[in-house]
Amino acid sequence: MTKRHIIFIPGKNPKPPEIQHKSILWRTLLEGVRRAEPDVLENLSQHEDFFKLITWNYLYYKKTEDISREIPWIDELINQHGPSKEDIYEANGWHRKLDTLLYNTIDHIPSLLNLLPGNARSTAKELERYFQNEGKIASAVREQVKEQLRPILAHGGKVLLIGHSMGSVIAYDTLWALSNLEHLPGEVDLFLTMGSPLGLNYVQHRLMGHQYEGQKKYPSNIRHWVNISAVGDVISLDRTFSDDFAEMLNLGVVDYIEDHCDGIYNFYHNEKGLNPHRSYGYLVNPAVGKVIADWWLFSEQN
Repeated sequence: MTKRHIIFIPGKNPKPPEIQHKSILWRTLLEGVRRAEPDVLENLSQHEDFFKLITWNYLYYKKTEDISREIPWIDELINQHGPSKEDIYEANGWHRKLDTLLYNTIDHIPSLLNLLPGNARSTAKELERYFQNEGKIASAVREQVKEQLRPILAHGGKVLLIGHSMGSVIAYDTLWALSNLEHLPGEVDLFLTMGSPLGLNYVQHRLMGHQYEGQKKYPSNIRHWVNISAVGDVISLDRTFSDDFAEMLNLGVVDYIEDHCDGIYNFYHNEKGLNPHRSYGYLVNPAVGKVIADWWLFSEQN
């Protein structure tokens, strides 16, 4: 069995067919690595077979997305080498700060959910459906991730598990279940969360294990956790996890939790304008690329 694995769990909404989606994610991931550590690119680019995509979205939505209209925007993203002045201004704009304030209020008063703006409201409703496990859909989604992780962890494989947005919640719950219900041996070397809502009170009070105290409350199969949040991304409202999950450090169930959020810009655009939450925009960012490149080098040497 291959020793190194990069497993990507996407966020909400229907996605392109698997082969197409995986190809685009791999392309943007490599671009982020090139921007951060170009010396690592040649070696990593030869191992696309190490990259796995969890296709939970088709199971959840029963349809795929036509990506053809988005390809030019992805090309433009790759050809843009950093945020423009306009992107920085937009990400820090008053309307995003207002959305953040509103989201923060609703995080403590969930009954006001319908007051959220479009994307944030959609995410909250999808999370509610997931947490309610309607038709055991959340269990089925987690089982997809488990099927990928079980043989790898059981055989001592090295894993970089990337969770974007709602995918980070699915990843966290799956890791909790594997360590606390199945008692599966092995650890994920690096858990990388991007644009994650795991810092929200609403989410934390519904995660698997939240009802317990002490070590059983948390996954015990994460060695390192790095969280990256872009300026203006209201889905990752609470941008630091080292404080929210500090007890994991105190209990010794994780070696470290690092937050990278200062000056991180996701400059993905489409016909609607700037979208600082999009996975492709996170992956091309050199901050994400460096985390992936460093893990690649470390996993090769150990």
